[in-house]
Amino acid sequence: MQLTAPARTSKAPEASETPKATETKTPTRPTGRRDTDGMAVASFVLGLIGLLVLNVFLGPIAIVLAGLSLWRGTARRGRALLGLGLGIADLVVLGALVAADGTLSWSIAG
Repeated sequence: MQLTAPARTSKAPEASETPKATETKTPTRPTGRRDTDGMAVASFVLGLIGLLVLNVFLGPIAIVLAGLSLWRGTARRGRALLGLGLGIADLVVLGALVAADGTLSWSIAG
């Protein structure tokens, strides 16, 4: 009488199958979202400060940051739009002051 070993029911993983331990989880939110939110806040702050000082520099920077954050899909869309509006307002104020004064510089003292 000959005894045979029972047949194995579990099969070894094939080369195309990946084990569960090496699976990676996908992030729940995009990795660049935090950066775009920061750009939206920065555009708002720079646009606000630009109304008072250095509007020739801070206005365009606020516009660029707001545009980038809107293009990348920020969660703070309202703040980015405010930054865009304030950046444009910086340039309008600069234009009005240049038209009134005739120079690119202005001072509160007159």
